[in-house]
Amino acid sequence: MIARDRTAIRRNDLSRPIRTALSDGIISADIDLLDYGCGHGDDIRYLEQAGINAFGWDPAHRPDGPRRRASIVNLGYVVNVIEDAAERADCVRSAWNFTGGKLILAARLKSDLVLKDFEILDDGYVTRLQTFQKFFEQQELREWIQEVLGETPVAAAPGIFYIFRDPNEREQFVASRYRSQITAPRIRISDKLFEGHQTQLQELISFVTERGRLPEQQEIGTGQELISIFGSMPRAFQIIRRVTGREQWEQIAKERRTDLLVYLALGRFPRRPKFSALPRDLQNDIRSFFKSYKAAASAGDALLFEAGNMKRVNCACAEAEFGKLMPSALYVHVTGMNKLTPVLRVYEGCARVLSGEVAGTTIVKLRRDEPKISYLGYPTFDIDAHPSIEFSVRIDLRSFNIKNRQFKDSSNPPVLHRKELFVPSDYPNRALFEALTEAEISHGLLDDSNTIGLKEQWNESVRRKGWKLIGHELIPINRIEPQST
Repeated sequence: MIARDRTAIRRNDLSRPIRTALSDGIISADIDLLDYGCGHGDDIRYLEQAGINAFGWDPAHRPDGPRRRASIVNLGYVVNVIEDAAERADCVRSAWNFTGGKLILAARLKSDLVLKDFEILDDGYVTRLQTFQKFFEQQELREWIQEVLGETPVAAAPGIFYIFRDPNEREQFVASRYRSQITAPRIRISDKLFEGHQTQLQELISFVTERGRLPEQQEIGTGQELISIFGSMPRAFQIIRRVTGREQWEQIAKERRTDLLVYLALGRFPRRPKFSALPRDLQNDIRSFFKSYKAAASAGDALLFEAGNMKRVNCACAEAEFGKLMPSALYVHVTGMNKLTPVLRVYEGCARVLSGEVAGTTIVKLRRDEPKISYLGYPTFDIDAHPSIEFSVRIDLRSFNIKNRQFKDSSNPPVLHRKELFVPSDYPNRALFEALTEAEISHGLLDDSNTIGLKEQWNESVRRKGWKLIGHELIPINRIEPQST
């Protein structure tokens, strides 16, 4: 007999789906949340401590808990413990019926599967505790959700999907994931007219920085006031350009057009929405940057086709302004992804459409010879001169499979060298990384890259050549430290 009540575990922290939704802004202080299949209720307790109205129901542990409509419903690791396929689908539909805004659905993936003391049962396994586990492929889980609910899910992370009631909210969320971080231009000169109306103009500055275009009057709270003061939105923006300069705004518009183009290219998965189904601000973006939605969609399709051509991807990797270029791949720090060319952004974006965001990613590996993207975690990248890898998640864009590999408990994990190569030119401490590399080259520490890629071999090589590393400084082992007086 399957013992479903034994699948609920005690947690000392929030579950991964809830942490992901908080990070993505799906869960916020102004929502209410139903945890459908809440187990012992640990997520509820932590959310309540954070001031969020959370409540839950569980057939085994909280059968009397409230089951009522909520703006957010969490169905975390529930479907994978139900052995009956029809009941599994009914559970999803039931949770969806209580959803006012968004459903968070999480399930275990086959990439998490460790075959030990498991027996096969139907489409899953029975554990030694007589519990059931169904393991999904990421794409299988996506297609199953769509089949059960008739809705298009959005991958939030491996094994985690969001399903939106409002298609406008869905598109807003998806588009936001491809928008670069841009800082508004600084004020360069003083101007009495600007200073006299700086409060009203600041909202216009923020909007144009965010969208790359002028707003319609109703798109910002000070729109009517700005028009009454300056006569029109373009005239108001002329004042801003006068005190900040024109060039940076032109660059911002160019970057926002690229962001929009990346969104349009990746919007083909699974299908691009009709123009009328887009949020009003996205419609206005498209009107501003393209002649028509048809022209915008055509440009997106052309970019997607280009990103699917491995010869073009290979050339784009070779021509990248930063990143560690190796014979089979380009390695780029995650903070620089949106600074790559549109072809590489879409190439990597195809993996994120499938997998969602991989939390803890430090380096993105873009294969040049076959369509595979890997997300690599180096949690001590900024602290350690030669950080060790903690995990890798590889996305195969042909098979749609995800492969996880953990190095956390490894005594001899791979380590990084020449960190300055991975990051863009404006990355903090890039000069520090570069200085260390120059020192290591001058002392012959990087002469044989084939023997220093693992932690133990690297440390032994440094020690054998008479050096030690303290922070990002290379110091002779025999240096006599000055005595304190």
